[in-house]
Amino acid sequence: QVQLVESGGGLVQAGGSLRLSCAASGSISSINAMKWYRQAPGKQRELVASINSGGSTVYADSVKGRFTISRGDAKNLVSLQMNSLKPEDTADYYCNIRVNWSYYWGQGTQVTVSS
Repeated sequence: QVQLVESGGGLVQAGGSLRLSCAASGSISSINAMKWYRQAPGKQRELVASINSGGSTVYADSVKGRFTISRGDAKNLVSLQMNSLKPEDTADYYCNIRVNWSYYWGQGTQVTVSS
């Protein structure tokens, strides 16, 4: 059994910063791609950022230069540093990690950016 637990969401003013974290626990023998998605009300879930086991990263155009995805020293941890937040970044954020060749989702954490 594998679980992902997220933390770090909240309410912030436009221009502010938040850091999201996601930790995987359980019976883990390998961790590959680690991703962050978000879903705003009434919209489809979209990929925000990803990082592979080699450290290569990919970002959505809307967050390039503002968000940074990173893997922790503990290889079961992934973080998303979000700077210069905008009201349009308001959404539920979900981590998605490939563990033992299966994909798992976190429970989601809410990010609200006020104007």
